Amino acid sequence: MSEKNPTKEKLQDDIGADLAAESSVEVDGLRQRFGAHILDVEAGIDCPSITVAREAIAEICHYLKREQGFEQMMDLCGVDRSDYRGWPAEAPRFQVVYQLLSVSRNCRVRLKVGLNDRDLVDSVTEVWPTANWFEREAFDMYGIIFNHHPDLRRLLTDYGFEGYPLRKDFPVTGRVEMFFDEAQWRCVYRPNKVEIRQLIEKSWPGVDRG
Repeated sequence: MSEKNPTKEKLQDDIGADLAAESSVEVDGLRQRFGAHILDVEAGIDCPSITVAREAIAEICHYLKREQGFEQMMDLCGVDRSDYRGWPAEAPRFQVVYQLLSVSRNCRVRLKVGLNDRDLVDSVTEVWPTANWFEREAFDMYGIIFNHHPDLRRLLTDYGFEGYPLRKDFPVTGRVEMFFDEAQWRCVYRPNKVEIRQLIEKSWPGVDRG
């Protein structure tokens, strides 16, 4: 057995205390400023995860950039929660997740917004221009509609593509396949004939596979 390193343990405790202190700054500031629009706060491994009201997301992002120093949005993605175990039936099906970074303060924060199929969520391109393509990707893959986006078009799929590939109800093999037709000298689509083969049952983290 390896011996404990008191210096290393103290350093980890100090880092944890620093992270907690930094987290409380953002959370306390958001609660004081936005009150009921802050729906939930979780202590993540790397940073606090804050669920906020959909209608307040743009204003909250402006506040975090101007007054809390989060100069960069590192990532934005969609999540389809419909197939998650334990996810309440009445809860919003989708989430938009924002990963923010403050270089000057060396800290991060994660925002989450819940929404259903036809709900609109305000774009944050006016806060961080880099959100443009991230939001287009979330629209393309999940069908999430970003209000006031300057150019909300599909980004990864082909022109005329139907459906949203990362939704849980979209077939893994897709619905159509594309091939080059020598007679027509162009790419055409036909119904996908690939059979779905699932050799291993789905499992969830923590489940004993025996």
